[in-house]
Amino acid sequence: MKRLLKFFMTISALSSLIVARLILSDGQASAETKKGAGVATGVTSGGQVNDDATFGGNVTGRLKLGNTPFSVRGNVLLTKFCARRSGRTDFALWSDQTSAIIPEVSLDVPIANRTNAYLTGGYSFVKKDGLPTPIGNRDAVVLDVGVESEVANKSLVYTNAKIGFGAYQNSDASAVNINGGIAYRFK
Repeated sequence: MKRLLKFFMTISALSSLIVARLILSDGQASAETKKGAGVATGVTSGGQVNDDATFGGNVTGRLKLGNTPFSVRGNVLLTKFCARRSGRTDFALWSDQTSAIIPEVSLDVPIANRTNAYLTGGYSFVKKDGLPTPIGNRDAVVLDVGVESEVANKSLVYTNAKIGFGAYQNSDASAVNINGGIAYRFK
């Protein structure tokens, strides 16, 4: 198990560097890149305090690795914050209290014209352990399965489900997260 964890940590660190460049770049990378944003929702609870399923947002990036079926992906899952006044919700923002950063390596499989299915492996780094995110409240190994499809010239929609293994403090429970959003393809 330690070897597997070390492998995921190494892959995660390397893909984080690539995805950080992708997200911070002006879109002029030589490889095909995709950037997107959408919603994220946790669908499980670890059964303890601060283990509740959490709704939030996601920001994602993908960099295809040449002519191979592999890509590196990066995700940031943000937690929803509601400002309340007089017992009613006035507005909702994304909170800066915590987030989960998930670098991943994916195997991309074409399933239809301009549509890919993908399977990823990575690691979730929770900014502040103990605070809930859509993928649990502590660092964990993450597996993901998803679909992305180009619906218009350079515009894509995506959806995926992530499983964070042992992603809750004081619980052996795994976290399940569902994401969806719209992305733009550069190049």
